[in-house]
Amino acid sequence: MNDWRPTHNPWLVAFVVTSAAFMEVLDTTIVNVALPHIAGSLSSSQDEATWTITSYLVANGIVLPISGWLSAIVGRRRFFVLCITSFTLFSVLCGLATNLPELVVFRILQGLFGGGLQPSQQAIMLDVFPPAQRARAFSIVGVAAVVGPVLGPTLGGFLTDHYSWRWIFLVNLPVGAMAAFAVTQVVEDPPWARADPARARNIDFPGLGLIALGFGSLQLVLDRGEIDDWFASPFICMFAALALICIAGAVLWLLIARHPVVDVTLFRDRNFALGCLLMFIFAGMLYGNSLLMPQLVQQRFGYTSDLAGLVLSPGSLLTAMILPFVGKAMGRVQPRYLVAFGFTAFGLGSLYTSTLSPDVGFFWLMRARIAVMMGIACLFAPISVSTTATLTPAQNSAGASLFVMARNLGGSVGISLAAASVAQRSQIHMAYLAAHLSVLEQGFTHSLAQHTQTLLGLGRTLMQASAQAQGQFYQTLIRQSSIMAYIDTFVYSGICALVVAPLALLMRARVASAAQQPGAHA
Repeated sequence: MNDWRPTHNPWLVAFVVTSAAFMEVLDTTIVNVALPHIAGSLSSSQDEATWTITSYLVANGIVLPISGWLSAIVGRRRFFVLCITSFTLFSVLCGLATNLPELVVFRILQGLFGGGLQPSQQAIMLDVFPPAQRARAFSIVGVAAVVGPVLGPTLGGFLTDHYSWRWIFLVNLPVGAMAAFAVTQVVEDPPWARADPARARNIDFPGLGLIALGFGSLQLVLDRGEIDDWFASPFICMFAALALICIAGAVLWLLIARHPVVDVTLFRDRNFALGCLLMFIFAGMLYGNSLLMPQLVQQRFGYTSDLAGLVLSPGSLLTAMILPFVGKAMGRVQPRYLVAFGFTAFGLGSLYTSTLSPDVGFFWLMRARIAVMMGIACLFAPISVSTTATLTPAQNSAGASLFVMARNLGGSVGISLAAASVAQRSQIHMAYLAAHLSVLEQGFTHSLAQHTQTLLGLGRTLMQASAQAQGQFYQTLIRQSSIMAYIDTFVYSGICALVVAPLALLMRARVASAAQQPGAHA
């Protein structure tokens, strides 16, 4: 079986499968900026509209860990095509939804089928590229995984502002149709990835149930936690407890089950376990930063969606340009050193970003974004190659499912932690600054009097001038406390990255891929 080679050029296969997975990566973040428009169009509150995000992430989180098992039953290519066509179909239905309940249902179905796209793409890449070429392959197709979460809010803002929120879903139709057709033409199943109907006769119902409840509840907690005030909410507490019990129960069950739906024994391999952990942290930093910077420039600096996109785009373009060079560097430098360098560079970039002030300009924000993305560019491909180096071809699907699950779960955790940090630190800074807005503070009373006099000179009455001056001071208080909260969050992110960097050195030095080891398919 080790002698199998794809009929078509591996780079053509890589382009085709990555174009399909890229749709799903975009859809994890593209909806965020359109929520106010969705709420207004469908006559709902913005809090209700957030269920369009939550429902997708919950459904996606349920399918991710079991996608390897599902593809084994029907065959990897057939499963991949089914996911592409169904994801595209429900994307169109999301764009045509006439009310919020319809949209939420279609987003659930979109998430269920979208959950199989990234693991299938990763497994196909592992099959069609020999170990010697995987570094270059992952560095190039990694553009989709790294740039997608960043491009999502920018593209979503552009389509929403210039056309309609419905186009953030309808745009998937031509891409999905072409991708589905191309996959049927160029992708083929290797012997170890062909349909095995016998797997369907040994369905691990306890494992499936525990995974669905556990990861579905966890995604619900991560996405709704900030909105519902975390553990002050009985709703969040209930689902957090359910997630903990079910995930712990799933791990115990999968270790003893005769036909487990997920092969958790893969985590006995040090490189695989450590690689999944590093990918979890990497995704948390990537998605968390992709949330922070657009929010900062739009909400606190007043940038439009288009201008915010211009702040973010140079960093994304630089990442896309650096990734191929990272692939070449892996031929000379051990991947673990590149990973350690990437986390260090990200940490320093985040600390540089934390030096922002309320009066920084466009080009400073752009430079800060570039500094962060330089570190990101050195992480995805080296982690991917090191993590999967010891998997046998038969383990590619299961390994890819767990690896992508770690990436998506890390992204959800990163977004939740970033949002919670900004909210909490804003309240702390506001309480501290508000204490100085007192008649006992000479500086404040002097500034307030000057501002009031200026407004009186513009024709305001004394009552109007006093109220307006105090209101403007309050708005300044909110803005400054929020910017200070962002600064704190960037500091936390930078310190976390610098602390994690040495972990990469615990990965093994260059190892022969399991696909090359004797007896891999004996």
